[in-house]
Amino acid sequence: MTGNAASQAWSSHEGAAALAAPTSAEKRRAFDWRILLGFFLPIAVAVLWEGAVRLGLAQGRLVPPPSRILATLWGLAQSGELWTHTWMTLWRVLVGFVIGAAAGIVLGALSGSSKTIRQLLDPTLQALRAIPSIAWVPLFILWLGIFEASKVALIAVGVFFPVYLGIAGAILSVDRKLVEVGHVFRLSRVQLARRILLPAVLPEAVIALRSGLGLGFMFVVAAEFMGASEGLGYLLVDGQQMGKPDQILAAIIAFALLGKIADSLLVAGTKPLVRWQDTVRERL
Repeated sequence: MTGNAASQAWSSHEGAAALAAPTSAEKRRAFDWRILLGFFLPIAVAVLWEGAVRLGLAQGRLVPPPSRILATLWGLAQSGELWTHTWMTLWRVLVGFVIGAAAGIVLGALSGSSKTIRQLLDPTLQALRAIPSIAWVPLFILWLGIFEASKVALIAVGVFFPVYLGIAGAILSVDRKLVEVGHVFRLSRVQLARRILLPAVLPEAVIALRSGLGLGFMFVVAAEFMGASEGLGYLLVDGQQMGKPDQILAAIIAFALLGKIADSLLVAGTKPLVRWQDTVRERL
């Protein structure tokens, strides 16, 4: 009798869970709604500012209305300038990100897994991290010249530090009990790293890579101030020198869209690596 009651209770629990679990169609609808919700704030601000300028409540000289900014973007796209500048910026960020992220992963893994290496490297790297990005510009120009090598090096420096800190911190924050379980099951160092350390580190490693990519787009602006003739940073400088606030804001919007697309691609590319996670975010 007790067994039948427990079985019935468990069946009712499973039924309730099945009813509570959202269907795939519901998930798709919720996902689509969240995408639309993300556009609400920028569109609302744009509409309000456009209305304020058209009604004469604001001049729109230093901050042009969205219609003028979109017209500038359209003109740059039609002439081909927008695609040339966007591609050059994207290429610099991509190369700098690969170099900086690779160095950050390797040194972060070494620093996190070895106390001796950490004591050797970490103080120097923490001191270098405090140096402002613009301070590297004259040194890189002196060492590497004013062309692409110095720009890529500056971006790689910006990417390196968040990735290094994220990887080293993720390894150091792995639960000691998980490692002890690996020792109990007599796992080798390679098996321990593959089965325990790597899954535990991956979620924070993805966050570190996203932070590094974001800083890469920040550092590319400083890099393109170094005598560049192409790139979205060049559009910013050209707009400032020629007194074109619509071109400056168009370049800023292009930066924002390019950065968001790159971040989304990074998240999508790394999602299979952390698919095993059962977090609150996956259920909301």
